Amino acid sequence: MTAGRSSINQAPITGESLPVDKSAGDSVFAGTINQSGSVEFRVTAESTHSTLARIIHAVEEAQGARAPTQRFVDQFAKIYTPAVFVFAIAVALVPPLLLGGSWQDWVYQALVLLVIACPCALVISTPITIVSGLAAAARHGILIKGGVYLEEGHKLAWLAFDKTGTITHGKPVLTDTVLLDQTDGVDAVRVATSLAARSDHPVSHAIATSGQRNDTVLLDVADFAAIPGRGVLGTVGGVQYQLGNHRLIHELGVCTPPLEARLGELEEQGKTVILLTDGERVLVLFAVADTVKDSSRAAIRALHELGIKTVMLTGDNAHTARAIAAQVQIDEALGDQLPEDKLRAIERYAQTGKVGMVGDGINDAPALARADIGFAMGAAGTDTAIETADVALMDDDLNKIARFVRLSRTTRTVLVQNITLALGIKVVFLALTLLGMGTMWMAVFADMGASLLVVANALRLVRR
Repeated sequence: MTAGRSSINQAPITGESLPVDKSAGDSVFAGTINQSGSVEFRVTAESTHSTLARIIHAVEEAQGARAPTQRFVDQFAKIYTPAVFVFAIAVALVPPLLLGGSWQDWVYQALVLLVIACPCALVISTPITIVSGLAAAARHGILIKGGVYLEEGHKLAWLAFDKTGTITHGKPVLTDTVLLDQTDGVDAVRVATSLAARSDHPVSHAIATSGQRNDTVLLDVADFAAIPGRGVLGTVGGVQYQLGNHRLIHELGVCTPPLEARLGELEEQGKTVILLTDGERVLVLFAVADTVKDSSRAAIRALHELGIKTVMLTGDNAHTARAIAAQVQIDEALGDQLPEDKLRAIERYAQTGKVGMVGDGINDAPALARADIGFAMGAAGTDTAIETADVALMDDDLNKIARFVRLSRTTRTVLVQNITLALGIKVVFLALTLLGMGTMWMAVFADMGASLLVVANALRLVRR
């Protein structure tokens, strides 16, 4: 930025929940949003080398690196089917030609063998189970973009979460209001709300919204003006007030050591502090933060019960990351994460086991693509995140991830049961046939009966 000063919404790129103040000399990302003020900037990178372009390139690379899953049944059937056919021909020809057997008896046994060995039950056991699992997931608002992700879900060892809009609501709300110095005849909270109501900054909006909920009657404000990067000022009842951040209070010289300690405590909790001053003393303190969704704590607890470790990757600072992670009991938290940093973190965790990624923004797309399973917020998520992810949670309920994992584990169990059932029945009747005890009705049961059994077993998933 070469000139001007403004608040820049970097959420599309970094995922930060609050706008960042920028002035001359600061770098700005392509794809971010100017909240207020007029700025001039100099382009320092070609369009193909911008942060947004690097995100697109990272998505393409991550998707290209994913190898397709080769199902066991497909590989087995390629060998099993021709082998059985050759064996049946040998049963029909070898005994009559070399051992003097009856052509009629051995051709009949060969036909019985072919019917019994028909891989219908084995071949349909996988797709019918997967389709049943996908249908069960869809009924609960979990859109899975392919059977491979349902199959792999039971292997998840790590689950990474974006913060803003995923763990938290993605918009700041007022969390603390503390009166510091009461002046006779002055309602400091009402004055601050009146100033905040005239500003379009998200933090001011949080204070004004709280006042609206409490039916606060706004006061007349004269000479209102924005103080770029610091706050706002205005005259109420003939007195000029400033409503601004920590920096403004320092510059005005009204920040005392006890107040400094209190601000430090709140900022350690990941909160943004706004203060009202009349130029001589600080009258009231407000703390604003991006609050945790009600469902987040239960969702993280359910994942831990399933043995899955959790990590949070966020563009917000490390203090905020640790504070939010502590609230929901996430195992690890990494702050100041740009899209490429999130991608590298996913690659690092992938070395220790299957890893999933949950996100909702453009900045999450590279990590969503690289993860073994990417989960996107289907309601509030961006189109880019939803297109890139492998699973979409249609109502943004994080509890559905644990449900997805449980369904994946059940689907895996049913798959193993069906494959074992299909092969086990055939092995029994093949043995009977080779011992000369096999009949055509046994063959029909071994074929169609086994097929019906695996279908019935798979359909249990739909009722789950």
